[in-house]
Parts: sequence; structure tokens; C-alpha cells
Amino acid sequence: MRAFIITLAAVAAGAAAMADTQRSHDAAVARNLNTFNTIVKELELNYVDSISTDAGFEAAIAAMLSTVDPYTEYYTADDQDVLMRITTGEWGGIGSFIMERDGSTYISAPMEGSPSAEAGMLPGDRILKVDTTDTHGLKSDEVSKLLRGQAGTIVEVTVERPFDPDSIKTFRLERRKMQEPSVAYYGVVGGNTGYIKLNSFIDKSPREVREALESFKANPAVENIVLDLRGNGGGLLESAVDIVGYFVPKGTEVLRTRGRDKSLEKIYKTTRTPIYPDIPLAVLIDGGSASSSEITAGALQDLDRAVLVGSRSFGKGLVQATRPLPYDGILKVTVGKYYIPSGRLIQALDYSHRNPDGSVARTPDSLTNVYKTLHGREVRDGGGLTPDSTVEWEKASVLLYDLMRGNHIFDYATRFKADHREIAPAEEFTVTDEIYADFKNSVTGSDFKSEQVFDDMIKQLRSAVKDEGYLDTATEAQLDTLSKLLRHDLATDLDLKRGEVTQYLGREIAGRYYYDRGRIIQDLRDDKGLEAARAILNNPEEYKAILSGNRKKKQ
Repeated sequence: MRAFIITLAAVAAGAAAMADTQRSHDAAVARNLNTFNTIVKELELNYVDSISTDAGFEAAIAAMLSTVDPYTEYYTADDQDVLMRITTGEWGGIGSFIMERDGSTYISAPMEGSPSAEAGMLPGDRILKVDTTDTHGLKSDEVSKLLRGQAGTIVEVTVERPFDPDSIKTFRLERRKMQEPSVAYYGVVGGNTGYIKLNSFIDKSPREVREALESFKANPAVENIVLDLRGNGGGLLESAVDIVGYFVPKGTEVLRTRGRDKSLEKIYKTTRTPIYPDIPLAVLIDGGSASSSEITAGALQDLDRAVLVGSRSFGKGLVQATRPLPYDGILKVTVGKYYIPSGRLIQALDYSHRNPDGSVARTPDSLTNVYKTLHGREVRDGGGLTPDSTVEWEKASVLLYDLMRGNHIFDYATRFKADHREIAPAEEFTVTDEIYADFKNSVTGSDFKSEQVFDDMIKQLRSAVKDEGYLDTATEAQLDTLSKLLRHDLATDLDLKRGEVTQYLGREIAGRYYYDRGRIIQDLRDDKGLEAARAILNNPEEYKAILSGNRKKKQ
């Protein structure tokens, strides 16, 4: 009895301590809010100049949110369309991507079937006016706000078109409700592989993926499927659950979410009969695959339903929800963490434990924990998803970086479109020797600017040698020789890097005629990830060995 009384006393003491801690926390919050309110009033009454209260409040809110995680965000009433586009892919506008360059804003890629495309606007068109507003000197986000608007309203856009004798053109466009497709492309590649490129997880993503899968189902040539989630930053977790459900039995658990109150754990299971419960399946991932992409890929890996191919994913295991705020504001706030079927959390960064400078470090591999897939394969938590078959992506050369940074490939494609009314279908179009020679001449005859990485390295080396007292005549001569050996010759570099440059040149030209579909088709021609995935899928023994844990991962 005495022990029971002591236990009750201990529980009561613990509860009292927790209550005291909560009261202390609540008092601190009230005290700080009161202090902030007083500071605002004092500034309003006594500061020497007038102040922008709205800007001050937005800065204060941003500073507060920066102490939690980058996914908790505040949206004002004016920013609602941004949040709507994230969750639904919808917005009102002319349907074109734009870019900022040299103090002006340009059309970079009209969307297929959009008002801008149907009106004849082209990549490279420099926007001069939107209605009566001169856009010179405006930031691209300011121009974007002018172009967006309610569906059914009219906007007049004046542009300057390069390589056209009638260079000034005015388009009168009716804005429409635009929807950027989440499935950017699907089709059969290599004769027997159904390929789906999924760019985001929005409310219509499951429907678009289903359409692709049903088209494969009707094609007897399709023997396996590749779901490409590279660069897909995620979105709605419900869409991820639905898509996983196309490949696993009805009622399969895909994930659990847990927030501050552990008793409010939520379990998500598939709710439909699968379309493809058995077909060999590979999922492509990379460092840009995050959130719902990782739910999809991670669940399929944990359930031993798909082979993951590529490189380690981003590592975002946090769940956000929206909360209404006064005056039509919205707070997107992190409310929990998600755990995929093996029980692991793949979150790479712990925002609750920051370094003294405020930075957050990734979870080291040595501190991750081992979990088991459905068939007993070992997988780890923390730091994203590790693929079953690793692909070493090729790094872009300095030359390609300079060509892209200077818009040389973009500008050549613009001129090419002006000179050629049509090209072969995207599947057949190739950058011929003649096209590449013409491109090469356009670059060598331009004001091409290179980063000159090696020159900078030689300068640093020369400075270090001098500081250490070793810079004599002989060393100077050796450094001069090395500098000459490493000096760039643009024409030679363009020949050496032709394969890499051609891939980007081909996709940019094809995009001028066939929009995003053409770009993706060109990319798939030399895609190491797709090739690696198809090699596994077309080797049934290797595919089964990976999923059973009897085959070591390629490093």
C-alpha cells in the first residue's frame, strides 16, 4: 500500500512539474507578445520617420518561421494563388514560363495548348508591355503578376521578337484557368518499357498516372514500367498513397504520420484494386526527389514491389498542413513526420537541433538505424532513400555551364526556329553535323565568356607560391607553361564536349516545336538512369535477386 501511495505521489509530482513548465512557457509567450506589441506602438508614435508596418510585420513573421523549418510558410491574401498552384497546379494566366535576363523579361517556354502558344508567342520574345505597363526594369515576378489574372479576362502583351523583320508584335490574349500537367510525359521506350515522367504530386496526379497505366495495359508490348521521380519535389501525400495503390494490394499500409501528440497517429492505406500488382517496376530517384516522391519510392522499396535506381533522395520526412489565419492569411505548418512501411523515417535534417551558427547538419550514416523490408532486406532511416542500384550522374562541364549561363544554346534555338518552319518528329530529330557546325560558328563568333576555372586556379597557385617565398624564375616559367597547357580553346572544347552539348542543344530545339514533350523525348535518348533501370527490368533473374536481397547493390 505504501509503495502504491509513493507511486501516486511521484506521478502527481511529475504532472505538477509538467504543468509548471507549461505555465512558464505560456507566460513567456504572453510576455514576448506584449513586448513586441509595445515596440510596434512605440515605433509608430515616436520613430523619426514614417515606417512600413506591413513590411515590418512580414519581416518579423519570416524571422520567426526561419527558426523552425523551411517548409513552414506564411501566405498573405495576395499570395493565395501561389499556394493554389502548389496543391492543384492551377492558376489563371496565359500559360507561359518566363525568365529574367539583362534587365528584361522574356518568354522562355509557352505551354502546349495554352493561350500564349495558340496566339503564336515564342521562346525568346522579349516582353515590352503588359497592357499599358512598361516592363523594362521590372523583375520577372512583377511581370508574372501582371500576366496572371482571373480566367476570362483580357490581357494585351507587346513583345519584341528577335530574327524577325516585323519585330514588334502585340498579342491580345484571354486568360484561362491553366493546369500544368503533373505527368509531363508518358510513352513506350525501348519497345517494351512503359515510361512515366511524374513532375509533382497534386490532386490530379493519380488520375494522370492512371491514364498512362491504362494505356500501357492496352498495349501488349509493354512488359515492365519505369516511374521517373527525379527532380520531383513532392506535394500531396494522399496522391502518393493513391499512386502506390496502383501497384500493391488493396488495404496495404503505405505510411503513418505522427505529430506532437503521439496518440493522434494516422495510418494511410491503399483503397483501390491495383492496376499492375505484379508487373516488374523500377523507380528513378535522385537528390531532387523529395517528400511525396520519397513516400512513393520508399513505400514501394519497403514492400519489395519496385527496384529503386539512381542516387540518394533528398530526405524530407515532414508533413505539412494549412491553417487559416485572420484577414485571409494561411499558414502552411509542419504538423508531423511520416514513417513508411518498414517503420523508418527518412528525414535527413533535424531542425530541432541546430548548430551554434543556426545551420542544420545531415544525419551521418553512422547514426542511422537498420530496418527490414517485407522480404527482409536491410534498409536505413535518415538521410533519404538509398537506391537499390546506384547510377553515377555525369557532372556538367564548365563549357556547358558557360553556354547555358550565357544563353547561347537558348538563343541558337530561337534563331533556328526562325529559320526552319518545321523539323522531323521529336523521336526522329537529331542534331546533325551541319546543325552543330552552325551552332559552333555562332558561339565562336559571339562574345562568349568563360569562367576560366583553370586560369583562376593558376592565379591562386602563383599567389600561394609567392607568399611562401618559392616564386623564382624557374618556378615562374613552370607556372607559365602550365597556364598555357590549360588555356581554353573554345573551338577545341566544343569538339571535345560535343556529345554533352548536343544533348542540351537537341532538347532546346525540339522544345521549340514540340514543347515539353519534345524536350523529354530528346533527354531519354541518352539517359543513364533509364538505361540502368531497363537493364534490370529486362533481366528477370537480376530483378528478383535485388528484391529478395540476394544481389549486392552496384556502387
